[in-house]
Amino acid sequence: MTRTLSLVAMLALVASPVLAQEAGTGLPADGIWILNTLLFLMGGFLVMFMAAGFCMLEVGLVRTKNVSMQCTKNVALFALAGVGYYLLGYMLMYPGDAWMYSATTTIDGEEKVLGYVGAIGTAVLEKVGLADGADAADYASTGSDFFFQLMFCAATASIVSGALAERIKLWPFLIFTFILTAIIYPIQASWKWGGGFLDTQYGFLDFAGSTVVHSVGGWAALAGALLLGPRLGKYANGRVNPIPGSSMPLATLGMFILWLGWFGFNGGSQLAMGTLGDAGDISRIFANTNAAAAGGVLAAVVLTQVLYGKVDLTMVLNGALAGLVSITAEPLTPTLGVATLIGSIGGVIVVFAIPLLDKLRIDDVVGAIPVHLFAGIWGTMAVLLTNGDATLMGQIVPIAIVGVFTFVASFVVWLVLKITIGIRVTEEEEMMGLDAAEIGIEAYPEFGKGSQFM
Repeated sequence: MTRTLSLVAMLALVASPVLAQEAGTGLPADGIWILNTLLFLMGGFLVMFMAAGFCMLEVGLVRTKNVSMQCTKNVALFALAGVGYYLLGYMLMYPGDAWMYSATTTIDGEEKVLGYVGAIGTAVLEKVGLADGADAADYASTGSDFFFQLMFCAATASIVSGALAERIKLWPFLIFTFILTAIIYPIQASWKWGGGFLDTQYGFLDFAGSTVVHSVGGWAALAGALLLGPRLGKYANGRVNPIPGSSMPLATLGMFILWLGWFGFNGGSQLAMGTLGDAGDISRIFANTNAAAAGGVLAAVVLTQVLYGKVDLTMVLNGALAGLVSITAEPLTPTLGVATLIGSIGGVIVVFAIPLLDKLRIDDVVGAIPVHLFAGIWGTMAVLLTNGDATLMGQIVPIAIVGVFTFVASFVVWLVLKITIGIRVTEEEEMMGLDAAEIGIEAYPEFGKGSQFM
């Protein structure tokens, strides 16, 4: 009861005229700083919960004999992202004026910095006990910003995990994860969100990361899938053989967790909550994010019924995620109707792209490449529909630059790992299941017989 009264008193104080500056000017600097910091922290823990969503989605879509492996990968990649982003990633992504490699040029009569590679160093937070507005040089706590951005970095690695499931070794995957989160992701993210050349030279618009996060994860997954090859029996005798997952309820739970986390993903990317306009925009972002997911679901429901005569639940789950990815590049400016349309096109993309990958013999266990790469590209281009500041070349060229950089860098890392320590388990281990071969713990021991998993 005491805590509740204290919270009510605090909210009343924030809202009272005592803290206000002159009429109509809103909160003072301290109040804005506090609310912005709160937005980062709330958005950050919502995005962190997406790690559980990715994990549940993946364990539901892999076979029983590989469930413990996926759980291990998702926990370990989240921890590795935390360390890698602290040691190198944050400063590479947000170098301020300390770009290691940059150039200057004049664009529209204004001299601009073209940043290419950020600073080398570890992340440093503000001093303990920062409370004086005079010391709050930034618009929010450095710690909250680091935490929020780290969650995006970790989400990128989670995308790769599902696509390469059921045949990749644990340790090569973890090594790649560290390189992706500490170097590859931060460098390309700095080009847009760190004020680098895609932002200053091309005016690239990607509000919350359809390209910067989702397509990057998709490109990294595609490079790995090409070098790793398909699962045993997936493509045999000229046919595509479906390999059902272990738990549709868990996969559905994972999708809903991701849907929930996306409100932090997109809403937090407003990066400010200290004014009436910012609060209104965050609300609009939430509503559009939800509308796009709904559009993706309905498109997948209708299309799979028409194409296959039955609704395909796995397509429906990925339709929701594709809708969410599609709206991520611009969740603010669309109307609810347009947001629903953007999401529905993402759902359509997934329904056609997953069979396309199978025709190309690219085995993506959870559909991560169509959801995050293909829908990510669509979402980035869809910015042109509602944001008048976007230009065709300003969207296409950065998509291509980020794609080439990420795919080539990832392919090289995967290739080196393949040549040196190998990235794929043996046929015997794959048949046995990675829980037995790599982890040693069955996810559902009551259904197994020793090491002979279902």
